[in-house]
Amino acid sequence: MKAQLLLLFIFFTYFASAQVDTTKSKIPFQGLDQTWYNGGDRRDSAVLETKYFTGSIMMDVNYSYSFANPIDNTVVGSTALGRDNEVQVALGTIGGEFNFKHARAKMMLQMGTNSTVIPRDDYSAYKGQYHLPDVYRYLAEAYAGIHINKWRGINIDMGQFVSYIGLNSYYQAENWEYQASYTSDNTPWFFNGVRIQIYPTKHLKIEPWIINGWQSYAKYNSSPGFGGNITWIPSDNLKILTNDYYGYDTGGAPDRKRFHSDNSILVRYYNRPHDKGISRMAFSLTVDVGYEKGDGVNGFHSDPVLGPAQYFTSGMFYNRVWFNQNRFAWTVGGGFINNPGRYLVLYPTGDASPLPNPNNPTQTEGTHPFDTSPGSQFSGFDWSTNFDYMPDQSITLRLEYVHRYASVPYFAGPGGVTSPSGYTTTPLPPNWVPDLAHLEDRIILALLFRM
Repeated sequence: MKAQLLLLFIFFTYFASAQVDTTKSKIPFQGLDQTWYNGGDRRDSAVLETKYFTGSIMMDVNYSYSFANPIDNTVVGSTALGRDNEVQVALGTIGGEFNFKHARAKMMLQMGTNSTVIPRDDYSAYKGQYHLPDVYRYLAEAYAGIHINKWRGINIDMGQFVSYIGLNSYYQAENWEYQASYTSDNTPWFFNGVRIQIYPTKHLKIEPWIINGWQSYAKYNSSPGFGGNITWIPSDNLKILTNDYYGYDTGGAPDRKRFHSDNSILVRYYNRPHDKGISRMAFSLTVDVGYEKGDGVNGFHSDPVLGPAQYFTSGMFYNRVWFNQNRFAWTVGGGFINNPGRYLVLYPTGDASPLPNPNNPTQTEGTHPFDTSPGSQFSGFDWSTNFDYMPDQSITLRLEYVHRYASVPYFAGPGGVTSPSGYTTTPLPPNWVPDLAHLEDRIILALLFRM
């Protein structure tokens, strides 16, 4: 670890001192049309932009209705939704990016249900003192760094970043679908640490990471996590990227290593932006594969001595069609998950706390814990379709239908997952259990604003 930090320091000081080009470097991916990406900013310009500061304001408000109509209005197994049959502010952010000469920084403050829902599976918060989910809860992004004018630019940043793993963006205004497929919903939305963004050409980004861990504010064990992103955009109509990660991310199992590979391709196969009929068509395909090995589990194969298999395979596909000069859009798609050991499955909410049990990291807290011990099984599939109205680049009105299936009882049924009355203050009778179902069907209405 000391050698890795030394190499990072040498890299930083060398490029910081070797300024062969003191003029502002060219913008990465300059001139390429990136407004159509799933998981990308659809705006063609920033409104709140000045020489040194580019401001950003986002609002994500939703109404979601489950056909199960749970008594406690609780949504289970989603990072996009927290409450059912209610209007909720999922995310409100304000902040922006600062740039002055070689100095750069970004801070996005956040409020809303996301600030509680997103970090709920972070077992690292139990390590040491201070309640880290509260410390970072109101920060979506916060980092400082240095920009180096070499090639198309090099950025060295430290802080808290949004994650690209799983293709979808943390900000719903950038996604084609509102309820993310299992691939995105069960992979990280954030990480803390160091990232180095290297843009050697107009079409390529190489981004190494040294981070605290897999969607964690702190380190689970003694070693940080390592990973990176490679993004290649050869033309306006094609984007290919891979995110890869390696770390030790199971509390109480310091010798259990995790590997994960996330890979996506986005293709725009039709583009007539001025047509009043079909104006654009594109698809995105994402495939993930990973495993954990050591301390009682054995990757892709069960072994009587080393332990049961514990791995992750998933994929998702979405196709989107825009109409009337890109003012309307229709999206359909879905995906699947298979996760023996359940090490990436979102813990259900309810009378069992959404945080892991501090005395047993393979379970949640509460009277009815969700089992994530080695050998436990979980698989599922989902599909959704939605229709968007986008009168300009700053507002989206979305109506979406979602169907999800899980191989074990997982989603909230009519009886809810909190108590017989739906309130946390109601004592639990000895024979009461959360009402969980294999299926979920819901309708989502969302209003997404971005400036």
